[in-house]
Amino acid sequence: MKFGTRPINECTGCYLAHSLKHDGLSLSKAHQLSATDIKQLAASGINEITVAEVEATDLHEDQAATLLAQSAGAAAVSLSPSFTGRANLYATQSGVLQVDADKVTEANLIDPAITFACLPPFTEVREGRMLATAKIIPLAVNEELARSAAKKIEKAVSVAAYKPKAVAVISTELPHLKPETITKSLRVLQERLNIAQSHICTDLRIPHEEAALTNALELEQVRSADLIVVFGASAVVDQEDVIPAALQLAGGHLTHFGMPVDPGNLLVLGDLNGTPVIGAPGCARSPQENGFDWILQRLLADIPVTGRDIMTMGVGGLLKEIHSRPQPRDHLRSKHSENTVCSGILLAAGNSSRMGDHNKLLAQIDGKPVIRHSAENALASGLSEVIVVTGAMASEVEDALAGLSVSFRHNSSYADGISSSIKCGIKSVSDQSNAAMILLGDMPFVSSDHINQLLQNRQPAQNQLIGISTAGGKRGNPVLWDRAFFDDLLALRGDIGGKPVIQNNSSVVYTVEIGEAARYDLDDQKALSNVGGVLGDHSKKP
Repeated sequence: MKFGTRPINECTGCYLAHSLKHDGLSLSKAHQLSATDIKQLAASGINEITVAEVEATDLHEDQAATLLAQSAGAAAVSLSPSFTGRANLYATQSGVLQVDADKVTEANLIDPAITFACLPPFTEVREGRMLATAKIIPLAVNEELARSAAKKIEKAVSVAAYKPKAVAVISTELPHLKPETITKSLRVLQERLNIAQSHICTDLRIPHEEAALTNALELEQVRSADLIVVFGASAVVDQEDVIPAALQLAGGHLTHFGMPVDPGNLLVLGDLNGTPVIGAPGCARSPQENGFDWILQRLLADIPVTGRDIMTMGVGGLLKEIHSRPQPRDHLRSKHSENTVCSGILLAAGNSSRMGDHNKLLAQIDGKPVIRHSAENALASGLSEVIVVTGAMASEVEDALAGLSVSFRHNSSYADGISSSIKCGIKSVSDQSNAAMILLGDMPFVSSDHINQLLQNRQPAQNQLIGISTAGGKRGNPVLWDRAFFDDLLALRGDIGGKPVIQNNSSVVYTVEIGEAARYDLDDQKALSNVGGVLGDHSKKP
């Protein structure tokens, strides 16, 4: 390919290196210039342009991208039409992605102009998900190099499609294990099975004893299943423990005990007359990703799992902590969290769009600004500090809180939504605090007593780490967050609060019924007038 700036009369048949807009003309990058284009460009006063000329030994970027992607795709993979030198591969069925990483690397080493990127091997994918993209960087590439890369990457990407399976579940019981824990475990497991259109065909509950489990594994209803999952009432600590011992007494084979994936270390994998058996680690009771998912997904897709396979999972095996675990890996943080030292984050950055030209936080109730009511209630509680996050009309909000022992943090990105204000507040929390309570500035009826109830009900030893105010059982505000979730809050994007984090960690949520104050905000003028409030003199208009 020849690339460079040329006189306009030498560019017919060449490809534009950059998009061009001039005197009503609009030509996109990689557009092949026709004789008509050249006349129009010359007539508009353009004397030279930067172009690429494809030589006889080259392939156009779209042809080369198609060649590479088409060669890479194998089972359950489809190819999109190429555009701007890019061709994508998509899953045609839900399953587990399989990648020959060596082939991908070899193709990428052919030439810097030829690139191929894909998801990590063994990623769980749903039908329609993009798996990989082939991208040719210049407008054309040497055909011989492109064909060499295509040969290297042949059939490197495929999807092992899920097969519907009947799953037998055996849950062992001990006096300390609540029946609802088993019920929840089954529900969470079924949710995992749904993507593979699989179902729990047998639900057995037996004493946590070697003999009882051996007998259960010998039952026809268990042996006829496609997969067996055992939830132990007590963690497996040795190859001679109840689950691996019972499996072998029943005539099965222990494939592997333990895995270098956390959470998930205590997983047991075996085989009973050709049927896979998983001794689930305790973290499998949580819907959050853990090592159990990695094994279950492969077995649902009929991908064999060996002991060596498990032992090579350590790179990338440090997964997000499951905070409900009895023994979280960060012992020092867990110990630090026992005594509540909680910062208050009062969100006061919004633009009050439903209040027209007025800022609701500056409206008056009983002669006092709404935001001042909220701040004074927070200061009268057991919160260790109160951080006010400002945004729109920041100086006016600060004036309304004059004389109060609060600190201010301005969120210059407040227009990006509530998540930006949450992150601004979380970043400002004192290092001495092991929790933060997020309060809304337009909720003046949340009293200091309500705040204290949330503080007093936080019990880390009982896995009560996220406290939610409720009104008639419906979730509201404020919400208390253990420091363990600060990173999750800092990862929020857009105009959303902490709901996704709550949904992913439902096992550590506790609720405190505080009545209508939890859901009564002053979003519009009607809500304000209903409580005797009046709009202030402050206007958002300049």
